[in-house]
Amino acid sequence: MAEEGKPDAQLFQLLSNLLLQVEALTNQEEVELRSKIETLGLEVTKVPSKSTKQLDELEIAKELDRLSAKLDDVDEMISSTMATDPQVQSLLSSTADVWMPVITANSEERRKFTASPGDNNTQTDAENSK
Repeated sequence: MAEEGKPDAQLFQLLSNLLLQVEALTNQEEVELRSKIETLGLEVTKVPSKSTKQLDELEIAKELDRLSAKLDDVDEMISSTMATDPQVQSLLSSTADVWMPVITANSEERRKFTASPGDNNTQTDAENSK
């Protein structure tokens, strides 16, 4: 698959594999979690459009507030889970090289994720060698 080298594709492959392991260990299908992962995948792979309409400061502030609230919710979920489960903390730490580039990417980096497969491999390799 051509997308395997993309950071977002690697992240969601990792999440899918982890979810399969959890389902196998618990013998329960995690429908809600699977749905959340799929929704997050769609959100992460969105490329910001180049808006023809200029947003005013109030609209920008509202959007930033909405996004900040989402990030606060995610941060709270991760923090509380890490505090109660050392395995989660270990897993997140050991896989940070996969998920951190995706969640911290700016709009220009996000565009590179969706560019042709060979375009971002050099940058990713250079960043990994730091």
